[in-house]
Amino acid sequence: MKTGQNLVAPATIFVVVGLLGPMLLLFRYSFNQFIPGKFMVDGLTLANYVKFFTDPYYYAVLGRTIRVAVVCTVACLVAGFPLAYVLARTQSRYKNLLVIAIVLPLFVGNAVRSAGWIVVFGNKGALNSALMGLGLIKSPFEIMYTETAVIFGIISVNLPFMVLTLQGVIEGIGRHLEEAAFNLGAPPWAVFRRVLWPLAVPGISAGVILTFILAMNAYATPVLLGGPKFQMMGPLVFDQFLQQNNWPFGGAVAFILMTVTLLLSAAANLFVNRKRVD
Repeated sequence: MKTGQNLVAPATIFVVVGLLGPMLLLFRYSFNQFIPGKFMVDGLTLANYVKFFTDPYYYAVLGRTIRVAVVCTVACLVAGFPLAYVLARTQSRYKNLLVIAIVLPLFVGNAVRSAGWIVVFGNKGALNSALMGLGLIKSPFEIMYTETAVIFGIISVNLPFMVLTLQGVIEGIGRHLEEAAFNLGAPPWAVFRRVLWPLAVPGISAGVILTFILAMNAYATPVLLGGPKFQMMGPLVFDQFLQQNNWPFGGAVAFILMTVTLLLSAAANLFVNRKRVD
């Protein structure tokens, strides 16, 4: 027991000092007052939080961030579950290559992947050029700098995390359980709902929480695919700290983002586990 405690202690100290320490300092900054020309004045004021919750603009940014994160998370779950199931059940000798194909995009930065979507979604990009070449449209679709482009970009970033999380859990579910359900006359949908889904809930919960948190805190993809007029919470925090130099309000926005993310992640976890019981 003492050996285990000795091994855990360094990691615990590192987390407390390296993560919680700066977060507590940032939380304290959020109660300070911002005065142009003086940077930041020490104090204890709720003005920064009141400013956020009384300005419709910031409400809209928070609502847009939640909407995009929910849509991306649901899309990743719907698209990722079948792919994870195939990877988990396949007996092909090329399984390792399939896993590598899923992991490979993670070696490319978000900015590079967003640049790839710009090539696809631009007015003269691959998608519009192909559709116009086939005579399906006469003028290019306005996809760039829209919420749709941002959603596609975030899904492409988060999908591998969902697939890999689900694959590990599905591989631990015995195939004989599904075969027994089929032998008893259960149709595929009933097997999924009564056997596969309940046993895969731990992986589903982990994948949903992971992809939702990543979507809520996305920065590079909204900036590059959404443009300067498309604001989400991540870019807003960056703008307050490095563009406006307003650290107190930036700290307040960061903690609002963190609190909302944690609350919605907990709600999603409860929802998924309730579906397991149902």
